[in-house]
Amino acid sequence: MVLSMSFFVFSVAVAAPKEATQRETQKHAIGLGLGQTFLLGNFNKKGDDKITLDFLYTYTASYSFDLLVNFHNSSHSFDGKEVKLRGLTMGIKARYFEFDAFSPYVLGGLGFYSPQVIENGKESDRKTTFGLNFGGGLDLRLNDTFIVGLMGQFHNPFKVEQEDPQIKDVRGSYFKLLMTIMYQF
Repeated sequence: MVLSMSFFVFSVAVAAPKEATQRETQKHAIGLGLGQTFLLGNFNKKGDDKITLDFLYTYTASYSFDLLVNFHNSSHSFDGKEVKLRGLTMGIKARYFEFDAFSPYVLGGLGFYSPQVIENGKESDRKTTFGLNFGGGLDLRLNDTFIVGLMGQFHNPFKVEQEDPQIKDVRGSYFKLLMTIMYQF
């Protein structure tokens, strides 16, 4: 019995993975997100989905939470109509767990948006509004400097009232599915 118990403890100790190195805190990272922007709601009627580029910044505040800042600017046209999307969003990445160099996360936050539509030769006023964003993703630390990942993020700018009666308001939402690469320093 003692021999079998010793064998069990030895086999568990050998089979257990090595403890992953903990992430360093108070680190900055800049990077890019490249992927598809899917227009939803009223934006979907005025433009086509397309591949876009986002600029990303993260700050590792703790072992579980990061600050994520996202800047994006894109133009989507379809059948003589156009949607211009500009956004500067801030959110918190909350990590579920970290297994070796792999970590899934959820994110949520607020941001400033400046959506604009062009329809029937009329261009809406460019006004800035507040909005919500949330999503999730996966990060893989390649080494101490580079991180790659996948991120899905839903953006919902609040409605922008217009003075022109032909363009009553600018509203809609969009979803971004991005491949990300970050340089950490």
